[in-house]
Amino acid sequence: MATQIFVNLPVKDLARSVAFFTQLGYQFNPKFTNENGTCMVVSDSIYVMLLAEQFFQTFTPKPVCDATQSTEVLVCLSCDSRAEVDELVRKALAAGGKVLRAPQDQGVMYGHGYEDLDGHIWELVYMAPDTTPPH
Repeated sequence: MATQIFVNLPVKDLARSVAFFTQLGYQFNPKFTNENGTCMVVSDSIYVMLLAEQFFQTFTPKPVCDATQSTEVLVCLSCDSRAEVDELVRKALAAGGKVLRAPQDQGVMYGHGYEDLDGHIWELVYMAPDTTPPH
């Protein structure tokens, strides 16, 4: 079985976050959804658990980071084209997200991103075919 990744993110308003990511085209697994959280399906092996902040806090003795004030992680997802990168950023803006910087065009790699409603930063990248990721 291939390794799967489950990124867990705290959110202040679960319904609001679900509405935001639904507008970006993501779907949610109802088997793993309740008042405490939901499982956003990114791909067959990538999932994002959007967890109500109070529930998220039960998983760690450390304080939960306020992503609107500081950054702990950048979530980076690959896209199939430059157009897909731009379209996801456009959808994020239309749904209430923010853009923090201009797109980055490095020839073989193109990237842009957005900040979601809770301040989490999502980077989107397209790499030209036959390009290996930087080391």
